[in-house]
Amino acid sequence: MASFIIEGGHKLSGDIYPQGAKNEVLQIICATLLTAEEVTVKNIPDILDVNNLIQLMRDMGVTVTKDEVDTYTFKAASIDMEFLESDEFLKKCSSLRGSVMLLGPMVARFKKALISKPGGDKIGRRRLDTHFVGIQNLGAQFNYNRDRGVFEITANQLTGASMLLDEASVTGTANIVMAAVLAKGTTTIYNAACEPYLQQLCKMLNAMGAKISGIASNLLTIEGVESLHGTHHTVLPDMIEVGSFIGMAAMTGSELTIKNVSYDNLGIIPESFRRLGIKMEQRGDDIYIPAQASYEIDSFMDGSIMTIADAPWPGLTPDLLSVILVVATQAKGSVLIHQKMFESRLFFVDKLIDMGAQIILCDPHRAVVIGHDHKFTLRGGTMSSPDIRAGIALLIAAMSAEGVSCINNIEQIDRGYQNIEGRLNAIGARITRL
Repeated sequence: MASFIIEGGHKLSGDIYPQGAKNEVLQIICATLLTAEEVTVKNIPDILDVNNLIQLMRDMGVTVTKDEVDTYTFKAASIDMEFLESDEFLKKCSSLRGSVMLLGPMVARFKKALISKPGGDKIGRRRLDTHFVGIQNLGAQFNYNRDRGVFEITANQLTGASMLLDEASVTGTANIVMAAVLAKGTTTIYNAACEPYLQQLCKMLNAMGAKISGIASNLLTIEGVESLHGTHHTVLPDMIEVGSFIGMAAMTGSELTIKNVSYDNLGIIPESFRRLGIKMEQRGDDIYIPAQASYEIDSFMDGSIMTIADAPWPGLTPDLLSVILVVATQAKGSVLIHQKMFESRLFFVDKLIDMGAQIILCDPHRAVVIGHDHKFTLRGGTMSSPDIRAGIALLIAAMSAEGVSCINNIEQIDRGYQNIEGRLNAIGARITRL
């Protein structure tokens, strides 16, 4: 198990570039199974979850070529169907959350799929009903094999259908879209997720010959086609990294420029940090954050305490609530953080309380943060990263703290952030990997 040793109290300065979006690229890689032709993808981040999925694709028989440091070409011309039914394949799927998005492409093109319950963050139950029910609506048959603990899915011919999703699941919508593009007839998906990740997937599929309309809305219409062809695709910068860097600059009182952020695809993220009092400027496609000795949380117009909550896009992504909570610990004023979409993501706050933060954990979904206004500095400590987003939030806290901190289980951070210590050390941080 690897660890970070962080010497707190150092300011950052200069430029930093966000990596490619993890949540997008996992969908995009799975979608390359929908054609036997080459699909080239640029701006792929070098992170654990993505690298594991790329290796899984190789194991499945996909020809994967690394063209440049961040560019790969995938050709799924010859798939090892026996491997897809092996215990080795199922074991690898169980350790990788993104593997669930293999389901739609495999059923659509190969007429069958086996999948075990995928792994990932320990942030409460993340059900797969939306994935399964949506693909069942297209005509697939599901069977749960209790002896092996796997789902067996078959479909001689997927057929278009109209459906209303019970939740606007990003990965669920992606799976259904990837299955529907090769289904016979027309599919309509209402209450579809419309995050930029999903928009990018739909745009890539259309470039491959799919017929998807309603992109960026919550009503998607898909006219099935016989087959798809190859294409080139560029992954967006990671909006979660952009938000993380905004939080780092604020917590450490640093002047920082975040480069090439694809500002139009950030949605409400910049405004959510402005609600905490953080100043920033859009400069072309960059975000400039000046050094601030203090930042004050807004209140609502009636004077009541500010509440920041997650919501499906275009609401605030739940992946940034951990960062926003940490940033609020050094703000002037108080804020209620309401994590609606996952049930256990706030349990990491006990580690922040040990560092001196003033936080009241009301229940698994709500926490009240009373900011220190930089009058009291967090203390360094030893902690463990429970998931990707809590991990980066704890790293931000440690960078602003007085003294030395140790974060264990940083493999969780590595799942989502590329060479994070190297990139941050280059702009003034003091982080050592052990």
